Amino acid sequence: MSIWEKRKELSDDSLEVSDDRAQSEAQDPIVDRNLDEALRNFKLSVDAWSEAAYSAPRQAQFVPRHNWRPAAGWALGCALVASSVSGVVYQRHEQQLKAKQDLAKLVEQQKQAADLQAASEEDLLASVDSDVSRQVPSAMEPLAQMAEDDSK
Repeated sequence: MSIWEKRKELSDDSLEVSDDRAQSEAQDPIVDRNLDEALRNFKLSVDAWSEAAYSAPRQAQFVPRHNWRPAAGWALGCALVASSVSGVVYQRHEQQLKAKQDLAKLVEQQKQAADLQAASEEDLLASVDSDVSRQVPSAMEPLAQMAEDDSK
């Protein structure tokens, strides 16, 4: 439906309404005149306000744009630095753990070497002791033979 057809319908409806008004004016003409005057004044004020609002010069409002690139750059830079530092810290920690493990192995090897050396020294001392020791010293050997003869 076009605008012209709608306008025609509205004008037809307004004729019916005006007929109703004519009948109601006959009943109370003062109230209807006051109402019509108030409505006309309201419509005129709305039209004047609309015309003033549309014809008033307008200025474009500046809307600040948020540029996230610097913030994103800083965030990515901080993430890069943090990951580099954490990588170095992790590598340093791993080196310390490996050094502790190597030190523990070295201490264990030294302990085993010391135990082995102590055992070999004990064996050496035992063999020297058995080689050197006699039941009776050489100076007392004649006495020991006499004691053996007496006991038989």
